[in-house]
Amino acid sequence: MNKPRIVSAEEWQQERDELLKAEKEATRALDALAARRRRLPMVQFDNSYTFDTPDGPRSLLDLFQGHHQLLIYQFMDAGPGRLCPGCTGFTDNLPDRGVDILAGRGVGWVTVSDMPLAQLAAAKQEKGWNVPIASSRGTSFSADCGAGAGFLLSSFLRAEGDSIYRTYSTGQRGVDRLVWRNSILDITVYGRQEDWEDSPPGWPQHPTYG
Repeated sequence: MNKPRIVSAEEWQQERDELLKAEKEATRALDALAARRRRLPMVQFDNSYTFDTPDGPRSLLDLFQGHHQLLIYQFMDAGPGRLCPGCTGFTDNLPDRGVDILAGRGVGWVTVSDMPLAQLAAAKQEKGWNVPIASSRGTSFSADCGAGAGFLLSSFLRAEGDSIYRTYSTGQRGVDRLVWRNSILDITVYGRQEDWEDSPPGWPQHPTYG
């Protein structure tokens, strides 16, 4: 396994300081993007969906469970007896106390899938996931969100009365960058060790879902 070149402490600090400048620029850019997200307009969203949950049929409004904001991760339906590896990896990396921490800021979380509830519940039990779940099977919720047969993370706001609005959504790499494992591995010398990464020759790499 190849390794980084060895330099003096002075040269290492010099190169680290140069990288720090780029990191600070990226941090400021991310702060600016977050500020733009907070200024996005919102769009009214239908509340006529009926979700299948462990506690019985629930509406989109019910999924808020009294919170003013709601995050919904749409877990891809990969078919009977199968789980999307990307969605599984994302859900595996949610903090055990993540739902409680979000609730402390008035934000709820539900993992929704077009999978039958029994299949989603079995996966939750097998994997030890500590997240509320609901099945959108038989509804147009996934299509209306733009997830289709894929995965998506959306943010909703409950306003006056029963009005619900969508304020943000992201998929693909937008979700990927929220995974704790990836954020931590990105600061290690070998990174995520996935074959799409721009790494020096000889660095360990393997298929993302291999």
